[in-house]
Amino acid sequence: MLKATLRSFLAHKGRLLLSALAVILSVAFVAGSLIFSDTVARTFDRLFASTSADVTLAPAKEFDEQVSSGVTRTVPASLADRIASVDGVAGTHIDAEVQNITVVDSANKSVGPTSGAPTIATNWYVTKRSPVKLTSGHEPHGPGEALLDKDTADKKHVHIGDSLTVLAQPGSFKVQVVGIATFTTTNPGAALVFVDTPTAQTRLLGKADAASAISVDAARGVSDEVLKQRVAAAVGPSYDLKTAAQQAKSATDQLGGFLDVIKYVMLGFAGVATLVGIFLIVNTFSMLIAQRTRELGLLRALGADRRQVRRSVLLEALLLGLVGSTLGLAAGIGLATGLMALMGLLGMKLRATEMVIGWGTPVAAYAVGVGVTFVAAYLPARRAARVSPMAALVDAEVSGIGRPLRVRAVVGTLLAAAGAAAIAGCAAAKKTATASSLLGLGVLLTLIAAVVAGPLLVRPVIRVLGAAFPRLYGPVGRMSQRNALRNPRRTGATASALMVGIALVAGLSVASASMTKSFDQEIDRTLGADFVVQNRSFQPFPQEITAKVRAVKGVDTVVRQRYAPVRLTLPDGKTPRTTASGYDPQLDDVAHLTYASGGSAEALAPGNLAMDRGYARDHHIRLGDSLPVTFSTGSRAKLKVAALTNMDTSGGFGVEGGVFMGLATVERYLPGGQDAAVFVNAASGTNPEQLRASLEKALDPYPQVQVRNQADYKKLIRDQIAVMLYLVYALLGLAIVIAVLGVVNTLALSVVERTREIGLLRAIGLSRVQLRRMIRLESVVIAVFGALLGLVLGLVWGVGIQQVLALQGLKAFAVPWTTVIAVAVGAAAVGLLAALLPALRASRMNVLAAIAHE
Repeated sequence: MLKATLRSFLAHKGRLLLSALAVILSVAFVAGSLIFSDTVARTFDRLFASTSADVTLAPAKEFDEQVSSGVTRTVPASLADRIASVDGVAGTHIDAEVQNITVVDSANKSVGPTSGAPTIATNWYVTKRSPVKLTSGHEPHGPGEALLDKDTADKKHVHIGDSLTVLAQPGSFKVQVVGIATFTTTNPGAALVFVDTPTAQTRLLGKADAASAISVDAARGVSDEVLKQRVAAAVGPSYDLKTAAQQAKSATDQLGGFLDVIKYVMLGFAGVATLVGIFLIVNTFSMLIAQRTRELGLLRALGADRRQVRRSVLLEALLLGLVGSTLGLAAGIGLATGLMALMGLLGMKLRATEMVIGWGTPVAAYAVGVGVTFVAAYLPARRAARVSPMAALVDAEVSGIGRPLRVRAVVGTLLAAAGAAAIAGCAAAKKTATASSLLGLGVLLTLIAAVVAGPLLVRPVIRVLGAAFPRLYGPVGRMSQRNALRNPRRTGATASALMVGIALVAGLSVASASMTKSFDQEIDRTLGADFVVQNRSFQPFPQEITAKVRAVKGVDTVVRQRYAPVRLTLPDGKTPRTTASGYDPQLDDVAHLTYASGGSAEALAPGNLAMDRGYARDHHIRLGDSLPVTFSTGSRAKLKVAALTNMDTSGGFGVEGGVFMGLATVERYLPGGQDAAVFVNAASGTNPEQLRASLEKALDPYPQVQVRNQADYKKLIRDQIAVMLYLVYALLGLAIVIAVLGVVNTLALSVVERTREIGLLRAIGLSRVQLRRMIRLESVVIAVFGALLGLVLGLVWGVGIQQVLALQGLKAFAVPWTTVIAVAVGAAAVGLLAALLPALRASRMNVLAAIAHE
């Protein structure tokens, strides 16, 4: 049996190759994501460990800010002298570093990275842990000199002697590049600008006696933990102290969010590839077993029992899984290398020689590859074990064609009913968490129901889809339709591979269209300003920019928005973090808010705040209550709830709870913040387009900000949602690639299965062109059937997703009919593409050899 199994596997290696491709893709994405994330994590672990001081003293954090207020926390620089006298301290260094800056060249073009990495300005000093070294020019001296890192200088064509402008929170200042510093470690993709320490303190931090942190070096023989305890005893509990290991871990944890995004995206691709690959493998093994009915019958007649036959098929699947996993692991290494090269283009220099392949990567790769193949082949293996020895004595028809579908009908109906009930429960739910859970359950159940019940729909749907074939193509069209109807199980399984990708795209396309429509309506309803000046990356910007806006001729009303990270102490005992917004008193001139109680005058008065009515109700907050509020600086206040808004019309002014207050209140407890946005109205008689041109001209030296009107805001939202859609389309592309492999595999095996039939058709006059057309039409109708199932399923999912979004205030519903039509047309094109090779192969068969085929 072992020898027969190996010979069978090698005999069908061409047919199994397409199934192996699905395994290879699944394993490649799993292995590539793990290798890439492990490599980046190890690289940055080394970077942070090698550049962190033995002990770092920084301002105490009340809590991690969700959104930046633009305030740079500082400690007194004089602490360095006090720490220097602590026993075990070998030296101290003042750090004066900021990341919320923009640096522009003489043409007012930003020299910072475009990948989302920060532009960092800091003071220059050299230690054995410095991540850069001076490679040309000289150190900066005085307020007019600076160094730039070599990677940024090369990318932005900046040379020694060039002039740069640093746009910092205290104000902008010009510097001349007097030297270039080269990274000695991995470049994390940031742009680094170095000035001398006094300049960094006054021009970056705004205080001559301030430091963003103090780095402490330990004397020989003194451990970091002991030194930390001694420094803590000397300075008191008001500061945040970390050892080198703790500082490295903290930095790595912050990087972890970025790595998780990449890892989960790639694992999402792996999941789609795995799911679609299961259909392909099940179909392939089912057809191979059906074609080998006589062979299996002969084995049974010669003495093989059912278990031996089942083990033989599972062993073939195991071999397929091992081959696919091995090739997939190699492909994963290539994928990780490609990702590292891509990150290099974005500025993050990762060396391929430092690639990390942990023991978990091959384990995961083989677990996915072998496991998926083994599970997918289990049902066909059981079917093979049921082949009777008598099957060897007759010209047996393909196994399972005529078997009733009653069990599938019952199971599919029950699953569909349960899934529909879950999605209906999602629509009726009042809480987002409950609705999301029910939606997830409904998606899973309806997907399984569609797979199980798909063969039941083959005959009625394909009869309709192919109804025009006989009239258009005559007997060829009739035969293509009947070929698709011949084996509903096979047709359903083949179509299911395409259905998964189409359903995913349809569901999320409905969600994105609904989100876009909801945001458009919200912007129309709430935004009353002619223009909004905002950072391109939504980070705060210096108040210097606001002053420039005020000075533009034709500007009437200017309302500033400023973020304030806060922690609320609520009556129900909860202490959630959120981000409040602060506004100038003229808020009603630039925004249309609907209040359930109170108004803007009460909300923006000193010592008051406003929040969403639903949030207040959920946490037992009443109008007039005083809430303890802790700001990110540690300042504490009791603020009165003076107004309640309706979330549906709050326009997104705030995050959780829709909390906002007067700018005077924010400035009192969080002084020195930067503006997050400036809302501008044109003066009476001023042409808005002329004002826009004037604003853009005045803000030309500040490339980090952009002037937007309502149409721009809508486009911005659409562009952000489009990023999600691009990911969905990429997933669809992967699913379609594997689905095409499935259709090709099915048709190729079907051609082999029908070799004698094709020979007879050719003998009685069917031309090669007609034969190719018959196979292409069969492929198209199967692909369109799968797309139709996917679209219906996806639209149902989209309705459920929209119900979840409605609980967040996004109540509009929209169906992107253009996408739906494009998907349907694309499915037909996929069917044509998948049929090319099988149709060509069939048309080249020798007629006499085909008739004699057994």
